[in-house]
Amino acid sequence: MGARDLIQSFSLGELRQGLAVTLKYMFAPKITIQYPEEKTPASPRFRGLHALRRYPNGEERCIACKLCEAVCPALAITIESAEREDGSRRTTRYDIDLTKCIFCGFCEEACPVDAIVESHIFEYHGETRGDLYYTKQMLLANGDRYEAEIAKAREADAKYR
Repeated sequence: MGARDLIQSFSLGELRQGLAVTLKYMFAPKITIQYPEEKTPASPRFRGLHALRRYPNGEERCIACKLCEAVCPALAITIESAEREDGSRRTTRYDIDLTKCIFCGFCEEACPVDAIVESHIFEYHGETRGDLYYTKQMLLANGDRYEAEIAKAREADAKYR
């Protein structure tokens, strides 16, 4: 240990340097936000809570093509379908396990009728594992509840494509 290091150690140089950093940030403007009263803007590419959409006449959009189930890398989507009296196919079961989902957006991109979407809703939670298992009725309810916001986001996305 040299003389310079010895003087630095006795004069508490490191301590003064650390206190200088503390004082610098003590008087700087604060960047903390008071969530949930204040919110930061989310990216337009953000993918959050899933929703199944309906046509304006109230009929569900999903045609049970099962492309979303096939493309899902996490195997989080389960679909069962049946043929209706008019010959068209519709889902009898459409489940998404959000504990498996990696929110990649492949299901949304694969859907030919824009039935499954990932909304910009990030304020949801589950206290048990079963709370994050979304059934067809829950997904349709999400779509009904957030349709205006989803449609607005889809229009904004179309401008960038």
